[in-house]
Amino acid sequence: MRTTTVVIGAGQSGLAASWWLTQRSIDHVVLERGEVANTWKRERWDSLRLLTPNWQSRLPGYGYEGDDPDGFRTMPETIAFIEGYAKAIAAPVQTGTKVTAVRRNDDGYEVETDRGIWHADSVILATGAFNLPQIPAVARSVPAGIATLGANEYRNPDQLAPGGVLVVGASATGAQLADEIHRSGRPVTLAVGEHVRVPRVYRGRDIQWWMDAVGLLDEPFDTIDDIVRARNVASLQLAGYPDRRNIDLNSLTTIGVKLVGRLAGVNAEGKAQFSGSLRNVCALADLKMHRLLDAIDTWVTERGRDAEFAPPQRYEPTAIEASPPLLLDLTRGTVKTILWATGFRPDYSWLQVPVLDPKGNIRHDGGVVTESPGLYVMGLPFLRRRKSSLIDGVGDDARDLTAHLADHLGARAVQPRNVEQAAAGA
Repeated sequence: MRTTTVVIGAGQSGLAASWWLTQRSIDHVVLERGEVANTWKRERWDSLRLLTPNWQSRLPGYGYEGDDPDGFRTMPETIAFIEGYAKAIAAPVQTGTKVTAVRRNDDGYEVETDRGIWHADSVILATGAFNLPQIPAVARSVPAGIATLGANEYRNPDQLAPGGVLVVGASATGAQLADEIHRSGRPVTLAVGEHVRVPRVYRGRDIQWWMDAVGLLDEPFDTIDDIVRARNVASLQLAGYPDRRNIDLNSLTTIGVKLVGRLAGVNAEGKAQFSGSLRNVCALADLKMHRLLDAIDTWVTERGRDAEFAPPQRYEPTAIEASPPLLLDLTRGTVKTILWATGFRPDYSWLQVPVLDPKGNIRHDGGVVTESPGLYVMGLPFLRRRKSSLIDGVGDDARDLTAHLADHLGARAVQPRNVEQAAAGA
């Protein structure tokens, strides 16, 4: 089978790429191992809502048309939105097609699947960054008898055994799961590492509205001093609760969640060991939050728009007990479950093109895999701009990358493809 471009993945990134390829009249196919929006359907917990308001679900040629632009989509609503997009743009999706290998050859790329082999001039990897849970090595030292599961396996509190739960990781996922599980009647201890604290609403507007308005979400990758660090920053401590309440460490301790430092290890006696840096980590998160709010206030004042919004506000520091515990005996039976909210990593085990770094990440320049012309990647954090990992960000990334892809195809059309062709034309 032959096509000009193979897109791998039919989530929002792959579908946005398909829309732009169609606009550029580039023949293509979208291969999906499961169904459209497969990850949203199979690997998210029941109560999850998008962290971004409905108005921010903007895809090329498609957007929100309901009567609740400031609300937050449930998972069924999110799935329906993405499925609706695939139908609206008539994306050439082949579902139930698992890619087993991608190789480079003289004609471009060979994409092997469980339903045959595709040959293409170019490939867009749109499988995203959230394929495999990033479980730390310390998990191997957890005593027998304690259930462990990744955030992708969690669905609701009813699947957990009665008793205490240790949630490891305090970014968006960890904070939300700690909140839900504790409210179910299971006491929760939250191991806190680096996190980004922000208010849900500031000066009467959603924090995402502010980040969009002041231009932070459109900040390009090539203007960032340390893009590697920027791409690994924890997700915002946000939740799409209908009442728009904050989800931060203070809100969690208010309902009784116990805070400890980053999980550093489990010793031979079965005691979990926690870092003593909890106070400093939280102070840094508070500092960064207020720097963001200062930047918003400056933007408003410089434009003479203070009267349009509520007055500036500052928030209480994160409350930390005088001596947070450094040890927790996992053998005493008080902790029945450990939930790893420690992030995800992409899965490129099927990619047989030598473009991966030692950690298994693709080396790329804003989504362009320069070491292998014609190969592109989408759906990764801060790929081309700060909003790249949001539904709202994939359209702009797809526009840029398909423009580069079109230029690549044009260059290939007039240049010899190999040494033998060059010699024959001499």
